[in-house]
Amino acid sequence: MNTINTSCVYIVICELSFGGCSDKSDKTVSTPTADAPPPPTKNSPTATAPVSQPPKTEAERTLDRANAGNASYQHSAGTMFKFGIGVPKNDSEAVKWFRLAADQGYQSAQYDLGNMYDLGQGVPRDYAEAMKWYRLAADQGYARAQFNVGFMYKAGRGVPHDVAEAMKWYRLAADQGYARAQFNVGLGYESGQGVPINNVEAYARFSAAAAGGFEKAVSARDNAAKQLTPDQLAEGQKRATELFEKIISRN
Repeated sequence: MNTINTSCVYIVICELSFGGCSDKSDKTVSTPTADAPPPPTKNSPTATAPVSQPPKTEAERTLDRANAGNASYQHSAGTMFKFGIGVPKNDSEAVKWFRLAADQGYQSAQYDLGNMYDLGQGVPRDYAEAMKWYRLAADQGYARAQFNVGFMYKAGRGVPHDVAEAMKWYRLAADQGYARAQFNVGLGYESGQGVPINNVEAYARFSAAAAGGFEKAVSARDNAAKQLTPDQLAEGQKRATELFEKIISRN
């Protein structure tokens, strides 16, 4: 009995029917993969958080408080613009902020606004307007303003020339320890401007001004001492001590 080679039959059938054969075991099945996730959007939970803002500068914080109406910070804002501290230097802007604080009765702002008018910075020079603001601050006891009021009377700027009135305001500032005013009082007593000449009082005032750190007063004190007798010098030294102790107790 003839046998049939089945492997040959299988090959022939494959070649006739399909033009080739492949074993089922050669077939590969691809595993489906998940779609890639879409890129995050601004509304998706995975969106990048907003970038935090940098902290405000000291100048920005000062301006915030100044804009809220705080007189102290308005004065500070004026000072920033006057000297260009943390902001561009701008005299007109300085005047604006000084005026806002001065209108609230803030004495140092009144003084600074007067100074801007006195020097013509940010506003046209106007001695009468300068005197107005100096006087408002001086009436509140601000020593630097009292000194400037005295100077305005002595120079006749914005007010009639009046050396006696000038000495009055110099003394008020000197009694608060303002060394430059103390020196000017000494000059008045030395030369008899607005007061009778009194070399002992001049020496005492120069001594107090020198103790307060006003350098010009040192040579003035030494020159005044040469005009005194030993008894007068001792009296002047005692008076200088009284002045200095008065200033210390007041402050």
